[in-house]
Amino acid sequence: MATQEKLPLFERMLKIDRRVIFVLIALAVIVPMMLKLVFVVRPSPVVQAIFDKVESLPEGSRVLLSYDYGPATVPENQPMADALVRHCLHLNHKVYIIAVWATGEAQANQTIQNVIIPEFPAKRYGEDYVQLGYKAGNQGLINAIYTDLKGMFTTDAAGVDVNSIPMMSPVTGLKDFGLILSVASGKPGLKEWVQFAGDRGNIPVSGGVTAVEAPLLYPYYPRQLLGLMGGLQGAAEYEAALVTKYPQFKETSLTAVKSMGPQTIAHFVIIFFVIIGNVAFFVQKKRDKLNRSK
Repeated sequence: MATQEKLPLFERMLKIDRRVIFVLIALAVIVPMMLKLVFVVRPSPVVQAIFDKVESLPEGSRVLLSYDYGPATVPENQPMADALVRHCLHLNHKVYIIAVWATGEAQANQTIQNVIIPEFPAKRYGEDYVQLGYKAGNQGLINAIYTDLKGMFTTDAAGVDVNSIPMMSPVTGLKDFGLILSVASGKPGLKEWVQFAGDRGNIPVSGGVTAVEAPLLYPYYPRQLLGLMGGLQGAAEYEAALVTKYPQFKETSLTAVKSMGPQTIAHFVIIFFVIIGNVAFFVQKKRDKLNRSK
């Protein structure tokens, strides 16, 4: 113990017990959650572009929302999908829900149960929104429904013939939609919607992806992708835009914004240790060099 105390400061920094770091990271998450710490979030241009596009659509426009993710990325993706549905239904757009991922249908059902039914009781299934469910095929499915959506989705998720659903009557393919939105966490996902629908039919495409995937999609903005929500930050920015314009959603549409507090503090702690580690490394490297030159 005596030898440890005599070590120079930079060497002690390099020998910090990893358990100390784990505890500090845990506290960085737990304490802000207990204090309900919320930071001010402002939408970036790439997120505001999605919000503005939804706002600019004529009332009653058809919007296709594809749930292309699973339970593993719910903290990032679900707030995106929920906020998009709130926004579209508030503006009286028609929301068509599908899933290119097998796990997406269950996530869409959560939006229906947690957002649409309790917050929009006046909206009618089959007239204001429809859940078409999951179909296999990946990007091949997107390519097929470009011209024949009802040929692939012959029934809704509950098995009801789509021809008996009023809002399906005017729909033949993807060009009948004013906007395509994909909330995704991998392939197939938003990139495939751009390639096989947006580029092919000059249809506006946008949506949200996990923070890991976002850098791969930013090059598509703004020519092929009109906007993009990247990770929890992107979801929080969209929620902030929605609540700023429509304060009535303040109690229900701030899930991502509230999660940004713990994430921000945790990132500060991580950055602190990265800086400390690098400073200690270069100081020790310089010291070793001086010792060798003696």
